[in-house]
Amino acid sequence: MRQKGFRIWLARIVLTILALIILLPMVQTFLYSFSSIGEMKELMKERGKLGEGEWMDPHYSPHQISLGQYEQILIKDEAILHFFNNSVIYAAAILLGQALVVPALAFGLSKFRFRGRETIFFLIVMLMLLPFQVTMVPNVLTLRFMGLLNTRWAIILPMLFAPFFIFLLRQYMIALPDELLEAASIDGAGPFRSFLWIVLPVCRPVLGAAAALSFAESWNLVEQPITYLTAAKALEPLSTQFNQLTRKVSGYEFAGAALYILPALLIYLFFQEDILAGIQLTEMK
Repeated sequence: MRQKGFRIWLARIVLTILALIILLPMVQTFLYSFSSIGEMKELMKERGKLGEGEWMDPHYSPHQISLGQYEQILIKDEAILHFFNNSVIYAAAILLGQALVVPALAFGLSKFRFRGRETIFFLIVMLMLLPFQVTMVPNVLTLRFMGLLNTRWAIILPMLFAPFFIFLLRQYMIALPDELLEAASIDGAGPFRSFLWIVLPVCRPVLGAAAALSFAESWNLVEQPITYLTAAKALEPLSTQFNQLTRKVSGYEFAGAALYILPALLIYLFFQEDILAGIQLTEMK
């Protein structure tokens, strides 16, 4: 028992140290965002000027707390806020579209028997395994044919059909007892009512996990906007702009990064229990 208790405490200590190391860049980003613009400009100018084996002087906290970076972003310079709004639009539209499409499709593939069901599921799994580089050219040709290239719909529509989340929900729903739906049918509930009032509430943990993961994916879009919005740079999300922001020393790069991290962090905290429960239940099934 002592040896087991020692292992548990050792594991906790090691995991805590690893968590602190992983969280350190995020904490520093938020701390740097409260530095003055002048202080950050001096810090950023040191990049690329150090010789081999030299390190930048440690800068753990602001010398003087200032909201100048946030004032620059939110009030004076509207560029970052514009791209941030684009990210919000894409994430919200994709989440709403997937909420309408993915659970219904997963329900159909798990609880309805029809010819070609296994073939459709096989194609979904194949699409899930294919990288974006493979499907990029067909998507570009299709969007160009539909006249949607260089529009917001070029980003939103291809993301609505999410193979991984269809697979995740289908694997969870297929384990639901058929007797539950048969009892609802006897009580007069059709497939649509059973889906809304029985299946979705039972699947709440895995739906929360899928929503959080989907938000992270749509919030961090890079390849899709660069490929589909070549002639509409103003429609790009904030995730594509950090390379340009760091090329020039503006002094408010860290406030932009903090503003970008915050929504994903809040979403994770809100769905934290659902993410853990969804992963555990999926593994059990």
